[in-house]
Amino acid sequence: MEHYGLWGIIPPVLTILLAFVTKDVVVSLFLGILSGALIIGGGNPFIALMKLADLLAGSLADGWNIRIFLFCALLGGLVGMLTKTGAAGSFGRWASSRLKNSRGSQFMTFVFGIIIFIDDYFNSLSVGTVMRPITDKTKIPRAKLAYILDSTAAPVCIIAPISSWVVTVMSIVRDAQGFEKLGMTEFTFFIRSIPYNLYALTTLLMVLCLIIFKRDFGPMKASEELAKTGILYNEKKYGPVSGNVPEASQSRAKPFDMLFPIIVLIVSAVSFFPVTTWIGAVDGESITSFRQAVTSMSLKEAFNNTDSSVALCYSIIFTIALTYIYYLLRRLMSLQESGEALRDGIKSMVPALVILTMAWSIGTIIKSPRTDGGLGLGIYLSTAVREGGFPIVFLPGILFILSALIAFSTGTSWGTFGIMIPLAMPIVTGIAEGNGLPQSALVQATMISIAAVLSGAVWGDHASPISDTTILSSTGAGCPHLEHVATQLPYASFVAVCVLFAFFVGSIFESLLVCWIADLALFITGLIVLPRVMK
Repeated sequence: MEHYGLWGIIPPVLTILLAFVTKDVVVSLFLGILSGALIIGGGNPFIALMKLADLLAGSLADGWNIRIFLFCALLGGLVGMLTKTGAAGSFGRWASSRLKNSRGSQFMTFVFGIIIFIDDYFNSLSVGTVMRPITDKTKIPRAKLAYILDSTAAPVCIIAPISSWVVTVMSIVRDAQGFEKLGMTEFTFFIRSIPYNLYALTTLLMVLCLIIFKRDFGPMKASEELAKTGILYNEKKYGPVSGNVPEASQSRAKPFDMLFPIIVLIVSAVSFFPVTTWIGAVDGESITSFRQAVTSMSLKEAFNNTDSSVALCYSIIFTIALTYIYYLLRRLMSLQESGEALRDGIKSMVPALVILTMAWSIGTIIKSPRTDGGLGLGIYLSTAVREGGFPIVFLPGILFILSALIAFSTGTSWGTFGIMIPLAMPIVTGIAEGNGLPQSALVQATMISIAAVLSGAVWGDHASPISDTTILSSTGAGCPHLEHVATQLPYASFVAVCVLFAFFVGSIFESLLVCWIADLALFITGLIVLPRVMK
């Protein structure tokens, strides 16, 4: 037998339950992996601990995983250099000189938040620090600033082609049981899944509508009314501000100093996607040179067949090197300061890297067949749902709700990705195959289901009071944390309801277009009705 049957469900279920109870995703993942190792080791704790150590080491021994690990760590180093130089502050001051009113300052905060797409932590703190004096001047409540910061952090990072969030998702999706049935690379899967990521895209639309049409409701409306009197946050009701992050002072920094590394990262990544494919095609026999490799396939084929982990690893190394040299030549940092900036930036990524490594490990023990030292849960679930006739129309909604609850309770999206994607992929592919769906319908069903996991996880990260980005958005905006949570939750929950409805309706008709029609219909109706009933 290739699986342990229902015993294989224990690690993910235990992880989910512990996540609710402990609110600590690292401890939950660790104990979830240990429970799986105990099952495989026949209850022997010594064998289980050795198995756990082998799993963690094996996760980082994989060529793909270690390159993604390095990409995330070095991306933190790049963010550290951007922070140290004060380049973001310079760009913000340049932008602020062109702002004249409250709508303009909010829109610039939104745009600035989208530009800083490489890291959610850096987004919340740097954009908040830069824009807070400008939004204060135009009487924007700190709660509204915190909401815009939070809404352009995780929702932007999860759809940006180059970010630590995306490579994490790609790595977990790539290793999930059933992914090979889709017939595409993990990068192609990500690109094609962007339109399905309803929560992230609808959240960005929500921010734009609030800025342009001023359709505020609920606690945020009260904060808006208070700000008109010159009181930008309600310390009496919600307590003191979460803190003020000092802006890095750097008189030499120019606006382009922030754009330079971002441009280099994007250009180098896009260039390396086909280049690495062409390099890999040189086998010394049928193809003996790089030029031959370029002419042997189209640019589209080179993009589709790329190993994105190699391309991203190369791109971040090149970006770090060029940015390092550029900042030294511009005298924005000394050698000592540049080393400190890199070290501090990498250090800031350690919690995320720990979660990522454990997510890989629990995914491995869940999906691997019994013959390869795993539990074979994916095989068991795909067989069970294929034979049980489970209706696929309910699956995206269930996945969305469960992912949302886990992420809200733990305050993290990454841990939720690691728990839910290895569970969702074999179930949806198993149901699709059991229902005899053609390949195109199989791909669409998988896209919707995985997008439901991502959407639920991002909602939890966005709305949870214990989420890092929620806390950092309060800090970056200089807003009382409870005021940010109270004013943001109705907005995030409204979008979540729209998205949940859309996933359900779209699954019935097996259409992305129907998904969006349902989402926008409820969204527009809500923006008309809610400001009237939630004053």
